[in-house]
Amino acid sequence: RLATVWRQTYKGGVWRPCIHNLTNSLPESNGYIYVEANGGLNQQRTSICNAVAIAGFLNATLIIPNFHFHSIWKDPSKFRDIYDEEHFVKRLQNDVRVVNKAPDFIMERFGHNLSNVFNFKIKAWSSSTYYKDVVLPKLVEERFIRISPFANRLSFDAPPVVQRLRCLVNFEALKFSNPIATLSETLISRMRERSAESNGKYIAVHLRFEEDMVAFSCCVYDGGDEEKKEMDVAREIGWRGKFTRRGKVIRPGIIRMNGKCPLTPLEVGLMLRGMGFNNKTAIYLASGKIYKSEKTMAPLLEMFPLLQTKETLASDEELAPFKNFSSRMAALDYSVCTYSEVFVTTQGGNFPHFLMGHRRYLYGGHSKTIKPDKRRLAILFDNPRIGWKSLKRHLLNMRAHSDAKGVEMKRPNESIYTFPCPDCMCRLNKTTHSKPIHTR
Repeated sequence: RLATVWRQTYKGGVWRPCIHNLTNSLPESNGYIYVEANGGLNQQRTSICNAVAIAGFLNATLIIPNFHFHSIWKDPSKFRDIYDEEHFVKRLQNDVRVVNKAPDFIMERFGHNLSNVFNFKIKAWSSSTYYKDVVLPKLVEERFIRISPFANRLSFDAPPVVQRLRCLVNFEALKFSNPIATLSETLISRMRERSAESNGKYIAVHLRFEEDMVAFSCCVYDGGDEEKKEMDVAREIGWRGKFTRRGKVIRPGIIRMNGKCPLTPLEVGLMLRGMGFNNKTAIYLASGKIYKSEKTMAPLLEMFPLLQTKETLASDEELAPFKNFSSRMAALDYSVCTYSEVFVTTQGGNFPHFLMGHRRYLYGGHSKTIKPDKRRLAILFDNPRIGWKSLKRHLLNMRAHSDAKGVEMKRPNESIYTFPCPDCMCRLNKTTHSKPIHTR
């Protein structure tokens, strides 16, 4: 089945990466920009990419972004722990100046205290025009500014110079650090060995059924009063007061019918079997700690006994340096998913959005991703009268729809990190959109 999943041939042809490299020297810098990258692995990635784009647009020097410690992810990792800092700086050297810290003569002006540096509180999705008209004059005046927080502080749509820098940093400059890259290569190799019956091809499934995700969704599963108590506690710890404030009404049934509930491992198993994948299919499961895993994972493992995770592919010793760092563990999952024949996303979020874009960039513009219609799934799974043949027909159609939608162009208000065509890629056999962006 893996050999026949992707049949769709996009009428516009195959796409290839084409980010024009600059060779000219950089003009004198207008000053230094410091940003706080908040959130998990891929929300931080958004901050990094947008920070580079804005620094280049304003002709500023970017200080390596600082990763903000968050109570949910609880990961103290620094930039160099996740990414290859030397490669990052070198790949951007003709486009944006990047340094580890502000020089002493600049810090002296602020008493060597970062809190004395002017901090911009910028609205989400601000335009590049705002940065040019409002941020740049202050940068030139102060020579050093902070922007915190910074995630999603730049609009999806921007001039070609900004989009080109976003392409460059996301797809070329950001490479995982050597420890992450080395173990990732090992995991990919082992996954391919365990996929011998399908010529080394495997499915990667991103399963979001961790306790925090189940709690945040406010969906109800089959755990009864015990589950309700556990979820109430988890919500209060993670999002104090957010779900209990006066006037807040939570309707789990409506949430499910709107396709917002995380799929359970059982539902994922049924979906994949209905889409034609049998019990000899090799699956890599990308996930954090699954909620009540001993109980909830049993049916999925029964349907797909060849299922693997980073914990089953690697030894305890190999995983030890990553175990207590959620972003490093997520980076391992991201890498193994990138090189799967099929990627299955079961919930929205930054991880699948970045991964789909990365796969489009690597695989001729096609994301090779199954993105199920979760509203439709809720109706199908909740229908007590539906038979297996009928369910399977619906699921096969859903899989075919994912194939047809594999190659998509970026539209207004969509992310270039998810849809790299046509800004980051050129079409091989057409002239339209075939010129790389190189405007400074």
